Amino acid sequence: MNQLKLRKMLQDFLLEDIGEQDLTSQSIFPLEQTSQGVFIAKENGIISGLAIIKEAYHLLDSTIQVELRLSDGDRVSAGDTIATVSGPTTHLLTGERVILNLLQRMSGIATVTHQCVEALNDPSIQICDTRKTIPGLRMLDKYAVVSGGGKNHRFGLYDGVMIKDNHIAYCGSITKAVQSVREKVGHMVKIEVETESAEEVLEAVNAGANVIMFDNRSPEVVKEFGQLVPKGIITEASGGITLENLATYSGTGVHYISLGFLTHSVNALDISLQVKEGNKKMSSTK
Repeated sequence: MNQLKLRKMLQDFLLEDIGEQDLTSQSIFPLEQTSQGVFIAKENGIISGLAIIKEAYHLLDSTIQVELRLSDGDRVSAGDTIATVSGPTTHLLTGERVILNLLQRMSGIATVTHQCVEALNDPSIQICDTRKTIPGLRMLDKYAVVSGGGKNHRFGLYDGVMIKDNHIAYCGSITKAVQSVREKVGHMVKIEVETESAEEVLEAVNAGANVIMFDNRSPEVVKEFGQLVPKGIITEASGGITLENLATYSGTGVHYISLGFLTHSVNALDISLQVKEGNKKMSSTK
């Protein structure tokens, strides 16, 4: 992750939550009171986003000590300690919710990505994400996919060309669309074309596409379409593929399978912060 961008994002997130002050924590605890806290996994999964704990707390108070017990991409089991923190009680509780929201979301994405890799069980095919991310969280969402063993598709409209059905319809043909793009972009930019028929696949091949997507096709059709594509052109399958039917795409010969649900339908991994002062255990904020 880009650390400068992460820091700026966390500043905005913390300001959104805190506003002028943390009325609850600052009304209860004197600033000099210190505590220890433990981030604990409450279910099994893959962890992602650990840098957020350090960055967020250091933005609030540079004296807060953070010890990470795991690395991004590590498996966690219910009850495992993820990290320990110590410092002013007020600041530990003030930053808790923002940190947990992001850590739980990213770990949820990493977990389902890992589940997809295992379900497919085909190392010749890479699982990748899409642009179906929450606005403002794309860097974190895509980082979490990599933590879970997946790959990133393009980050935005700026770093790769993807010619879809509407582009083709307005332009008139795949050939015209590819030619138009080739005249305007540099040689470092790859061009992907979305296809739905064998005729479209062959047209994309002849037009000089770098990547050809087979959109909403069954495993049998994906394998058939793949045989029409020469070596050197990357193939991708997308649309209608779920965790439940993913295994049926194993052995189809496609290079990538892109899955929107990795980031648009996230089940957060349950993680909590338990804060203690001496022997006194305090419940976390909500």
